[in-house]
Amino acid sequence: MKQNATLDWSPSSWRQKKAIQQVDYTDEEHLSSVLSNLNQFPPLVTSWEIEGLRTQLAEAAAGRRFVLQGGDCAESFEDCRVELIKNRLKILLQMSVILIYGLKMPVVRIGRFAGQYAKPRSASTETRDGVSLPSYRGDNINAPEFTQEARVPNPDRLLQAYYCSAIQLNLVRALADAGFADLHNADNWNLSFAQEAPYIESYHKIIQKIHKALDFAKIVSDHPIGGLGRVQFFTSHEALHLPYEEVFTRDVAHKNAIYNLSTHLPWIGKRTLFNDSAHVEYMRGIRNPIGFKIGHDMAPSDLTALVRNLNPLNDPGRLMIITRMGASKIADSLPQLIDAIQRAGLNVLWVCDPMHGNTETAAGGIKTRKFGNILAELECVIDMHARMKTVLGGVHFELTGEDVTECVGGASGVEECDLNQRYHSTVDPRLNVSQSLEMALKIAQKYQDFDIS
Repeated sequence: MKQNATLDWSPSSWRQKKAIQQVDYTDEEHLSSVLSNLNQFPPLVTSWEIEGLRTQLAEAAAGRRFVLQGGDCAESFEDCRVELIKNRLKILLQMSVILIYGLKMPVVRIGRFAGQYAKPRSASTETRDGVSLPSYRGDNINAPEFTQEARVPNPDRLLQAYYCSAIQLNLVRALADAGFADLHNADNWNLSFAQEAPYIESYHKIIQKIHKALDFAKIVSDHPIGGLGRVQFFTSHEALHLPYEEVFTRDVAHKNAIYNLSTHLPWIGKRTLFNDSAHVEYMRGIRNPIGFKIGHDMAPSDLTALVRNLNPLNDPGRLMIITRMGASKIADSLPQLIDAIQRAGLNVLWVCDPMHGNTETAAGGIKTRKFGNILAELECVIDMHARMKTVLGGVHFELTGEDVTECVGGASGVEECDLNQRYHSTVDPRLNVSQSLEMALKIAQKYQDFDIS
């Protein structure tokens, strides 16, 4: 029997369960043809990379690493450009260096990229000025423009999603192998428009201290410090479009296991996480490490049942629980869930997503998030895990390497009246570069006070 498979599971057994947030295609024959083509395409990631991530996530759950998961709420095909990809990597590198310095441990970098093209929606249709059209569900399904032609689900967009994912992964791997992430070249990670941002000077002081430490170590050892020129970036996305995920679910003979080879870490969103869910059924059979997002309404008994279903062997590094509850609800909801997992002796990696529970609507109907609420939820979660003697193993942010005005607050001074200036997200608001750097510094300072003067 496969390492991860059970007698009653197959890559298509999800089709016998309740599947929501799926797409109503007008031409099923066209969809089948596209999926058949995708089934012949090379995988986007390898089983070796996936196994490496499992090992690192197990170490994060034990408090020996820290996970930084971040990227776009929903990727767009238009953003598959060199500078935008580089900028996203730069902000993840900058944040990870701050966390490494402050937490004194390695950081696992997981991007919400190279596959984050589908998004769940609250309603199947959107109405403007009395006209109703299908909701925008992400670039691999339809387009954001409010026209009948743009909103009709088009199977060919799945092909474009694959090509864009492959292009991004190719560039990310090339940069990671070619010294782009070398700490000696950290000044090259600077984003030109962010040089006057608050907290940028604190970041530069950290880099200077790291450079001095590296120079000292080199002198003492009389040899170059190895391993600094290359880092790993893992990919993740919400495994929402199940037919797409199924075609990349491959039997890897030399591993005697079945993997989703479209991404390293697929996750289940809160909307599709329920009893007898098709998404849960699909995820329980693949070998990948997987995540799932829970809100304040998750019952402890449901959580432990879900963990046992998705990780029956209780393997470390298999499951990431991503909490997203909101600053006003986290203190009342999370302790009982942590306690239930502790009492059951279940191996999980706790990660905090302080973004999604704090989404609100500003004047004019624009979706936004307040930096103060995001930080408040995160600090509460850190305190809670410390008090309960459990490990918060990582954070999950929607962020961008661009100078956007989508979230309000923080030292960058974005206010509600600024939201229309550079609001580029097609779905949810993201932290900009300045807010992301500030958030990383706040996390590091929360865990361990350090002097950056």
